[in-house]
Amino acid sequence: MRLIPLGVSGSFPGPSTPASSYLVRVTAAEAAAAGHEARDWNLLLDLGNGALGALQQQLDPMALDAVSISHLHPDHCADLAGLYVYLRYHPVRGSLRDGGRGAPLPVYGPSTAGRHVALSYGLSEGESMANDFDFRSWAEHPSVQVGPLTIEPYRVFHPVETYGVRVTGPSTAGGTATLAYTGDTDACESVVELARDADLLLSEAAFVEGRDDVVERGIHLTGHRAGRLATDAGARRLLLTHLPVWNDPAVSLAEARGAYAGPVDLARPGTPYDI
Repeated sequence: MRLIPLGVSGSFPGPSTPASSYLVRVTAAEAAAAGHEARDWNLLLDLGNGALGALQQQLDPMALDAVSISHLHPDHCADLAGLYVYLRYHPVRGSLRDGGRGAPLPVYGPSTAGRHVALSYGLSEGESMANDFDFRSWAEHPSVQVGPLTIEPYRVFHPVETYGVRVTGPSTAGGTATLAYTGDTDACESVVELARDADLLLSEAAFVEGRDDVVERGIHLTGHRAGRLATDAGARRLLLTHLPVWNDPAVSLAEARGAYAGPVDLARPGTPYDI
């Protein structure tokens, strides 16, 4: 499998990148080798402001198999409203979606995601997106299978109901591999377990040591705390993401490298990372 960041900006889109969104892809050959249906599989992790455009550079959104939403802040879910329009009103959607079956797209997320997205689009009380989105609460799904991908949610430390996810699937080198995505979180035991022995840890690093110490805990990691997380969890590789426009990426990168001896880099939009 491979990870393709679509948007890596924190809190809102930046001048050169949308807000948080990450595509996980498994090729037909990888799926077949793992004993699953021999076709491409596509999992989307978050869909923040502006990310729907970047998604279309990678694939037709009709080809998505599932969406995982970490939490309901707009920089992680705002473009679900646009995706709803695409699925609902595409003139040939029935011939594209799920081999022509037109089944609703599974969307896993916080318990109130369905109503939240409906309100963000402007649906009235009693109206539903059920013909196009199949909303499923992470609180009720300890793990889910999407073709060759196993997705496990972990409740993490953020002011609203938030989940990081651990995704296990076919490795591009053979065998299996694990991606851990933190969502938005501060340091906590749960996020360490999420990242335990991950082949790639995709970690937010929105805060900076010293500058943001006056902010209450339970909101974001710093580059240093992301590095500590990777070290404590034994992750094999670290990618930093969710950097607000006012952050100097070099500072976040230096903080992480000071706390983690393994490979670490900044997530770059549109760049594929083999796992």
